[in-house]
Amino acid sequence: MTLLDWMLEPLQYDFMVRALSVSLVAAVVCGLMSCWLVLIGWSLMGDAVSHSVLPGVVLAYLLGAPFAVGALVFGLAAVAAIGVIRSTSRVKEDAAIGVVFTTLFAVGIVLISVIPSQTDLTHILFGNLLGVGVDDLVQVLVLGAATVAVLVLKRRDLTLFAFDPAHAAAIGLRPRLLSALLLGCLAVTVVVALQAVGVILVVALVIIPGATAYLLTDRFGRMLVIAPLIAAVSAIVGLYLSYYLDTSSGGMVVVAMGTLFLLAYLFAPKHGLVGRRLPRGRRLPRGRRPIAS
Repeated sequence: MTLLDWMLEPLQYDFMVRALSVSLVAAVVCGLMSCWLVLIGWSLMGDAVSHSVLPGVVLAYLLGAPFAVGALVFGLAAVAAIGVIRSTSRVKEDAAIGVVFTTLFAVGIVLISVIPSQTDLTHILFGNLLGVGVDDLVQVLVLGAATVAVLVLKRRDLTLFAFDPAHAAAIGLRPRLLSALLLGCLAVTVVVALQAVGVILVVALVIIPGATAYLLTDRFGRMLVIAPLIAAVSAIVGLYLSYYLDTSSGGMVVVAMGTLFLLAYLFAPKHGLVGRRLPRGRRLPRGRRPIAS
């Protein structure tokens, strides 16, 4: 079998084409979102939102509504609850996040255990990439396009907010509004990725690409290109490996991302474990040193 045959064989099946489309859209959206989460230090918030949507998805299945609606409602509710607890009590943000997401995730587990359903609700936990239907694909495309449009249009304001909220406020921006906008985009991003890898692994998609790009570049503009690219490559490699190895598709996508992060952690030219141990003068040939920004 040639490489071309190896690449084309899975695409003979419609379910693989839909799975590849959903995984690519989810990867690009999550890759973009992960840049701001890593820069601000909101990785735990991504974990919280991804787990908090579980009861909403279960209730949506129960009521026959699109799962994205339930997930979005509970994702936004979780963000609001964390903000309320943090601002109206002496409980710090990390503790508030831990309380809210574990409680809502537990509620979702309880609902799955007591609600009779013809749908295998364990797919919510681990994703069902190969079972994506046309309606799911359209839903992911619409939500993904809307999220990318907002992030791209507001990237300058969001980046300034991420680097220096005080300066953003000084020039007339509203940090609280930008924070709410970013958290709203996070909730929608989680909904987009939910179909691909499920509640448990979705946090990987909103953290690993940004963390990997952070090791590879010092410039945020490049992060916004590298992170989605890493996520997209991981989605393609993971999906193909899952097809030929007959393994979990969502799990393989995350394994591919984790492998790329490990390579960057070890061999990134400037911030990798091996790269840092090399003498500074041997990292790049003379005449190819980076220009200071």
